[in-house]
Amino acid sequence: MNRIEKSAEVMASLGVGENDLAASFPEFEAVRNRFVYAEARTQGELDDRRRALVVVACLATLEADDLAEQIHAAMIVGVTPVELQEVFHQVVPYIGLTRAEHGLRVLAEVLRAEGVSLPLPPQSTTDENSRLEKGIHAQSAIFGEDHILPMRASAPEDQAFMQDYLSAYCFGDTYTRNGLELETRELLTFVAIISMGGCDPQARAHAAGNVAVGNDARTLFAAIATCVPYLGFPRSLNAMAAVNNI
Repeated sequence: MNRIEKSAEVMASLGVGENDLAASFPEFEAVRNRFVYAEARTQGELDDRRRALVVVACLATLEADDLAEQIHAAMIVGVTPVELQEVFHQVVPYIGLTRAEHGLRVLAEVLRAEGVSLPLPPQSTTDENSRLEKGIHAQSAIFGEDHILPMRASAPEDQAFMQDYLSAYCFGDTYTRNGLELETRELLTFVAIISMGGCDPQARAHAAGNVAVGNDARTLFAAIATCVPYLGFPRSLNAMAAVNNI
């Protein structure tokens, strides 16, 4: 099967059509679709569900125009509304509230159009008294107590708040939630970080975190390959360097 046939097949399976540029710039659209769907979307061993979640996390970070289309495509391959909701809970500590809220508004529109009642069932497993403790536990389970506890203890007094934010918010309020398995959460964190660019230390740390929770280098390379058309090559090559670093 050639690239033209493959891209058409994959696009049909995802319910994706040509975008609004096709009539005005048909050559651009042809190159785009063949690269996205015949090459990047099929590279590596990610299953359809995790690949769709990777795309949604990437496009949410970029505030991309085709986020709604890819949310719908994710539902076609079996991603649940709760899993889609959890993408935004997972990436918000990294991409910030503005981008995450923009994505949630897009998600709400898609879900309502599909007849899904909102709000969805709650997924939190912490409360105000446990979020810090459970966050430190989740953080340590990925990066090791021998790294996390000394890092917290050595923070200067006027900067200790940032360590509490990291533990309670990034991990206590996110990683402990139901709705997505841990290895997918850590993969989506990596995708959000590489999609922003300029976060090489964090990309390296979370490449190692992915390995710690069971995502090997092939999984990370497949996620990067899926994102290349949206990120461009500089950010994608930097992401590959982060994986090679480990």
